[in-house]
Amino acid sequence: MPAPRPQGLVSLMPRGPMDGVDESTWIDVIQKMDEVYSQLIHDEIELENKNTELEQSQQFIFSVLSAMSDVLLVCNERGVIEETNAALCELVGRSDAELRGTSIYDLLADSPSTDRARTVLDNINPPRRGEGLELNLLDAQRLSVPVDANCTPRVAANGRRVGTVFVARPTAEIKRAYHELRAAHEALKRAQQQLLHSEKMASLGRLVAGVAHELNNPISFVLGNVHALSRYCERLSHYLAAVHAGEPAKQLEALRGKLRIDHLLGDLPSLIEGTLEGAQRTADIVNGLKRFSAMDPEARAPVNLNQVIERAIHWVRKGVAPNFEVHWQAGAPCTVTGSAGQLQQVLMNLLQNALDAATGIGRTPPEVWIDMDVNSARLQLRLRDNGPGIAPEHLSHLFDPFFTTKPVGKGTGLGLSISYGIVEQHGGTLSVHNHPDGGAEFLLELALAQTPPETVIHPLKS
Repeated sequence: MPAPRPQGLVSLMPRGPMDGVDESTWIDVIQKMDEVYSQLIHDEIELENKNTELEQSQQFIFSVLSAMSDVLLVCNERGVIEETNAALCELVGRSDAELRGTSIYDLLADSPSTDRARTVLDNINPPRRGEGLELNLLDAQRLSVPVDANCTPRVAANGRRVGTVFVARPTAEIKRAYHELRAAHEALKRAQQQLLHSEKMASLGRLVAGVAHELNNPISFVLGNVHALSRYCERLSHYLAAVHAGEPAKQLEALRGKLRIDHLLGDLPSLIEGTLEGAQRTADIVNGLKRFSAMDPEARAPVNLNQVIERAIHWVRKGVAPNFEVHWQAGAPCTVTGSAGQLQQVLMNLLQNALDAATGIGRTPPEVWIDMDVNSARLQLRLRDNGPGIAPEHLSHLFDPFFTTKPVGKGTGLGLSISYGIVEQHGGTLSVHNHPDGGAEFLLELALAQTPPETVIHPLKS
């Protein structure tokens, strides 16, 4: 059954020789025309969108080329310039339009640069990652400007090389950037050493009171002996003057008894021995302080860790915590390779933190337990306090620089960070966790020395 005749179609039907064509045929033709027209409209919209995207891509590429501080030059396989950027135009004093179509060799300042560029352009199998070379370009004043260039081949879709891309930076700028980087690195190293020394001096400052007391005893002993020796010297001088004056033996004997010369001579050896002992005691204290305060990041020697622990306990107790109870029993000599002063600083920082944690919540007395496990290659030193422990959210930040849970003015936040770095420089590890019985526990691991120490650092007497 034929399809119903659409309304308004009568006026579109041609008259004449085609009157015999069926109406359904005309309907199909009109539908095809509508489809073709719709497709044309769709293709035109797509073309406009593609043109818009192409313009945006061109604008983006142009903005990138203009923003580059490095000079850019694109040439074909014969060295004819096809593309440049603003940095190159500014350097050579010519516009992009003036440079297009000219030879790259016109921009080179000398024949060695020309030969190097020609070698790159004539290479039929260049590396895809490019190659570097040094060229001298002519700037706007026709002066030679050295540049460090990277030359990358430009390849067409069929894989054939169609040119080369040169990206270069003036060598003077590279050298300036290198010097700035080196200066910044040196400044950072100096700042790190200053922080290390400042934290060490801060720890040392807390011990001033104990050090003064420690030095007062031997110095007072030496002064007392020196005063006695001075009096003995006067009496001996008086007696010897009488001897040289030729006084009679009877008077000399009386004078000898009056000045107690025999007692004086018997007392001199003990006075001299005591004076030497006091002076040596003072020297030992000063040397111990010098070992602690000296900046010796590169000095490495065999160190008995037991003695370092004893010195650290000694100074913390003498400084600010005479009632600080430390449960520690030294075992067999345990030797590691490192800096005695730096390791003492680490242990003093750990002890001071344990003391601050315990006293911060009113523990009386503050206590710390130190245990050591040693195997054939490494040792583990555990240090636990009776403080409140560490909040879980703080555990991962405890060794971060300037991180502290202490009130303002009570801590710099550098002690544990510097201690962590020192242990790391010694090839060890420093970690922390909360002990099941309460308090925080620090775990220090170090490698044992392969050879015994040649010299032993003696602990200071209490």
